Amino acid sequence: MISLTVDGRLVEVPDDGASLLEVLRERVGLRSPKDGCSPQGQCGCCTVLVDGQPRVACVTPVRRVRGRTVTTLDGLDPHEAHAWAEAFCATGASQCGFCTPGIVVRLAGLAARGAGPDDTAAVEQALLAHLCRCTGWR
Repeated sequence: MISLTVDGRLVEVPDDGASLLEVLRERVGLRSPKDGCSPQGQCGCCTVLVDGQPRVACVTPVRRVRGRTVTTLDGLDPHEAHAWAEAFCATGASQCGFCTPGIVVRLAGLAARGAGPDDTAAVEQALLAHLCRCTGWR
C-alpha cells in the first residue's frame, strides 16, 4: 500500500503501477485534475502541487509521491481559489475552463514561492507548461 496526503486527507492506495492522476480521479474521486493528454504530460491540465511544487499527475507514478503531500485545486484555500476565479473572469481568461484548474494550481504554487501577478516573466515561464486550446492562455 502507498500512503499520501491529498488535500489534507490521508489516502492509502494499492501499489499497482497507477498514475497519480488515475488515483486522484478514479480512486479518490477528485475531478479538478483533468486528463487532457494522458499519458503524455504535455498539456498541464492535470497539474497538482506535490510538497508545494507543480507536477503533472498523468506521468507521475503514484509510488513517487509515497508519504508526500498532494494539493489539487480542491485543496487550495477557498479565498485564494475565489481570487483566482475572479481574476480569470475579469480578464476573459476562463473560456471553456477545462485547463483552468491546472493553471490555477500552478499559479498558486508560484505565488506561494513569492512571485506576484505583476511578475510577468515568472508567470509566463510557469505557464509554458500549459496548453490552452481556447486562448493559448494569453
